[in-house]
Parts: sequence; C-alpha cells; structure tokens
Amino acid sequence: MRQLIRRGATILVLSLITVFNSSAQSEAKKNDFNPHKKGRAYFFWGWNRGFYSNSTLKIAGDDYNLTLHNLRAHDRITKPIFNYNDYFKLGRITIPQTNMRIGYFFKDNWAITLGVDHMKYVMDQNQVAKVEGTITREGDFKGTYNGDMVITEDFLTFEHTDGLNYINSEVERYFSLKKLPTNKVNIAFMVGAGAGMLFPKTNAKFLDYERNDRFHVSGFGLSAKAGFELTFFKHLTLKGEAKQGYINMPNIILHEKGINGKGKQQFGFSELTATIGWNFRVHK
Repeated sequence: MRQLIRRGATILVLSLITVFNSSAQSEAKKNDFNPHKKGRAYFFWGWNRGFYSNSTLKIAGDDYNLTLHNLRAHDRITKPIFNYNDYFKLGRITIPQTNMRIGYFFKDNWAITLGVDHMKYVMDQNQVAKVEGTITREGDFKGTYNGDMVITEDFLTFEHTDGLNYINSEVERYFSLKKLPTNKVNIAFMVGAGAGMLFPKTNAKFLDYERNDRFHVSGFGLSAKAGFELTFFKHLTLKGEAKQGYINMPNIILHEKGINGKGKQQFGFSELTATIGWNFRVHK
C-alpha cells in the first residue's frame, strides 16, 4: 500500500511539474516578442548633428576657375532646439536637420531600408584658405590667385542648407541584447551600411552672380553606422545612431538657371541621430 501511495504521489508530482513547465514554456513562447522578425516593418522620424572633414572646393564658370584648399565647415542647428514652430508644426518640420527612414525585415534580424538624411553644411566664413586660379570677370576680385586669402562674404558664401540631402538605402543587422520581464521592452544593438545619392539645393553666392535655387543630383555617398534601439510595448521605438560616411559631389550647381558655373567637392562626415518610430507587422 505504501509503495502504491508513493508511486501515486510521485506520478502526481511529476504530472504537476510537467503541466507547470509546459504552461510556462507556452507563456514564454507567447510573450517572446522580437520586433525584428521577418515580415515586420518600421517608420521613424528624428533629428541629427553633422560634423565634416576639411575639403577642397573647385569652382569653374565662364570667367573664373578656382581651387580653394582645406576649407572648414559646420552644420546648422535650428534654435531654440525643439521649439514647436520649427520642430513639430507640420508645415515646418523639415526646416531643422532631420532624418526619415522606412525599413522592412526581409529575414529575422535583417532589414532593408530607404531614408533621407537631411543634413546641413555651412562653410566657415572669414576663414583663411589657400586659393589657386584666375578670375577674369571685371570687379574687385579680378586677377590671378596663388596663396592664402580670407574668404569674405563679398567673395564667397557656400552652403548646402536646403540641405545636404543624402537619399540612401541601407542594410541593417539587429542583435537583441535583453528582454525585460513581461517582454514589454526590447533592447537591441544594430549595425548597418548603405549608399545613395546627394540631392541638395546649394546656396552659394560667388562675386555678384545670382545664386542657384533648385534641387539637383550632385553626387553620391557611402556610409556605415551603429546604434541602440529600445522597443516599448511591441510598437514604439526609440533609436540612437552614430554614422560615418564619405560624400563625393562632382556636379554642384552654383548659379541661377542660364548661368554657367559648377563646383566639385568631396569630404568625410560624421552624424549623430536621435529618432522615434513605430514598428508594425506587415504579414506573418
């Protein structure tokens, strides 16, 4: 009798353990959410800071041909930062330095994306730079150049502020780091790389020429990035990225339509971004 009781108790305990373990596994599987599963997609919007290497700018037109060496440049932050009128009002949200991207997970933890990095590039004014070449246009700056000079506003202002638009496609790889209890928050590390074209509206004022005021394809870019992403409640995402890249623009339009004048420039850039987005399922 005792043996039967012991066997019965043992079977009961084992049965309870099996049922509990199966239930726990089913619940874990139910809650094991991965925002980077195949068939999901995302959209995000955010803002950036840009940093640029020194560059050589070559400009040429009907009556000038110049090379400006080792030019410094910076980005342009819209201030005050995060003011409603410029950062959140629908008609003006593209005025700051912004980022927009859509992505689709074609494989677990792998995404293909398309986006626009709307950066801004402003040449430092009144810097001293070596200038080589000639200007045959009548005026104060007519002559031959082969030495250092101060780049004043009446000589040249040079900006890609409408802006330095890097339209690119990237491939991203995600690595989930931790799922917090109840799987309400997913933390992931991400790396990616991509390429694209530059589509700026360059604001350049050289001598007394009328400036260009139209968007145009000016060149190409290459980039690589890494970052962290937090996904809350399966949909809301916050992401921070650091991107390093190279830009080559051999076709910069300088003047208004009908006036001959082109520029060439290449430089490296670093970009820091902070974005908010929405992750959703396209299909199972």
